[in-house]
Amino acid sequence: MDYSWSWKVIIHSLPMLLAGARLTIRLTCIAVGMGIIIGTFVGIGRISKNKLVYALSSVYVHFIRGTPLLVQLYLFYFALPALLGFPIPPMPAAIISMSINSGAYVAEIVRAGIQSIDRGQMEAARSLGMTYRQGMRFIIIPQTFKRIVPPLGNEFIALLKDSSIVSVIALEELVRKGYIIMGRTFRSFEIWTAVAFLFLFMTLPITQLVNYAERKLQNND
Repeated sequence: MDYSWSWKVIIHSLPMLLAGARLTIRLTCIAVGMGIIIGTFVGIGRISKNKLVYALSSVYVHFIRGTPLLVQLYLFYFALPALLGFPIPPMPAAIISMSINSGAYVAEIVRAGIQSIDRGQMEAARSLGMTYRQGMRFIIIPQTFKRIVPPLGNEFIALLKDSSIVSVIALEELVRKGYIIMGRTFRSFEIWTAVAFLFLFMTLPITQLVNYAERKLQNND
């Protein structure tokens, strides 16, 4: 068997790998976007004085953070359809499971961000006649998002890499494409090296963008 390095394999495989990379980015952007929406409300719920809201938010966060993303994906792709009586396609199952997973981590990021804001900010808002919701919307939340940009960027990168898990339900993102090409060419070293560098090329710009956004936000304070 020939184990010499072959650039031809990578060049011929690149269009297929790039198609998988585009799906990986698409999945991650949708999941993190929905995760931020879910996480913002759940994060606020985690500091709520309403016991029911706090309890529900806490159960959600602890369950999702305490179980693997792979198990959550199986629940939505295999278990839930058995209860509903109809199948859930791979793409919606992946988006739902990744969004809910991201939401739990974003919720803790938002909670920590809100609690890092001086309590005097809310007291000042209330003294100006604002309600609690208005104070959160106009005073606390805008300051919170300035502080949580770096951890949100880290969450995006983490989920981008974790998106490889959806390959187990035959969704042809980057890793699944790598499996397919490897099965055809039997050139595992070249293919997985190319996959690794594509993930690296996807995460590096995000890291730089987060650093740039952090500097801009600090300058605007």
